[in-house]
Amino acid sequence: MTGNAYQRHAMRTNDEMSTARLELSIDKNSKYDMGGIVMATMGLSGEVGELNDMIKKWIFHKSDMDITHAKKELGDIMWYIACMAESFGWSLDEIMQMNIDKLKARYPDGFNIDRANHRNESDV
Repeated sequence: MTGNAYQRHAMRTNDEMSTARLELSIDKNSKYDMGGIVMATMGLSGEVGELNDMIKKWIFHKSDMDITHAKKELGDIMWYIACMAESFGWSLDEIMQMNIDKLKARYPDGFNIDRANHRNESDV
């Protein structure tokens, strides 16, 4: 298969409505900041990718880990998380508490490999 053939076959599942859907999702009366949400998701992807690349090079390329740089990348990730929460009107305190509550319920006695591999379907 050529790249062009792949593209042609793959685009059978692309209805070319992505821009229209994005435009429709932007409602001036919405309680959500759609631009902020899109910006935060893209920013998170980029910053997590940068941190992952640093860790990949540290482990597999035997490069030195620049701890200060890694901390700055983690700070960038936190910034985009704060932007996402703000864009949805969510509280970071509430989100962090929900996560701790979930972890306590999932691992009441601390992490357990068996529990990790045999979670309930409703455990998200």
